[in-house]
Formats: sequence, structure tokens, C-alpha cells
Amino acid sequence: MNSMRKRRDGGTGLLLGVVLSLVLAGCGGSESGDGAGQTAEAPPHPGEQTYNRYCFSCHAAGVAGAPKVGDPESWAPRIAKGPAALLQTTIAGIAPGMPARGLCSSCSDDQLAEAIDFMILRSQ
Repeated sequence: MNSMRKRRDGGTGLLLGVVLSLVLAGCGGSESGDGAGQTAEAPPHPGEQTYNRYCFSCHAAGVAGAPKVGDPESWAPRIAKGPAALLQTTIAGIAPGMPARGLCSSCSDDQLAEAIDFMILRSQ
């Protein structure tokens, strides 16, 4: 009977050690400014989803002359034209490479403007 008790105690001790390790592992995060001890994560940019769904395929690789996101040199002349001009170009398209509305016929003008803003912020 004593040998059974030792096995149970050893198993309980091991289980307790694993649980304690998992609990303590969650205690090392950075704190948010509210003092609650929770990590603060920035909300996603409103244009990120549209970019990932419709713009990424060309603007990540520079397909057909599309300015690559993250390349300040290719974006500088476009950024200099201003966001309104970039939106109008996006709506109309640029022959022969960029189709009208960047292939997002269901996107509103505001969604396109947000995607443009997202690409600009990642490219300055």
C-alpha cells in the first residue's frame, strides 16, 4: 500500500509542477498602459484586409510595374501626387498593368483609399 501512495504522490507532484509551469508562463507578458497586466496589441490598419485580398498579389512582388510595398523609392513619386490622385488612378486603372479598382469591383472608394493608405504607410 505504501508503494501505491508513493506513486500517486509522485504523479500528483508532477501534475502540479506542469500546471504551475503553465500558469507562471503566462505571467511574463508586457503590460499595457492601463496597469491591468494585459498585453496591448495595436489594432490592424483598416486597409490591411483589402490589401491582403486584392492588392498583395501585384504590390508584394512588383508585378507589371506595380510599386512594391516597402520600397520607398518606387512609392516616392506616387506619394508626392497625394492620396486623392492615387485614389483616382486606382479607380480608373493604369493600362496595361493595373485594372480599374485593382480588381476589387465590390470595394467602396473608402476601402480603396484605406488600402492605398496602408501601402503608403508601409512604404515610407
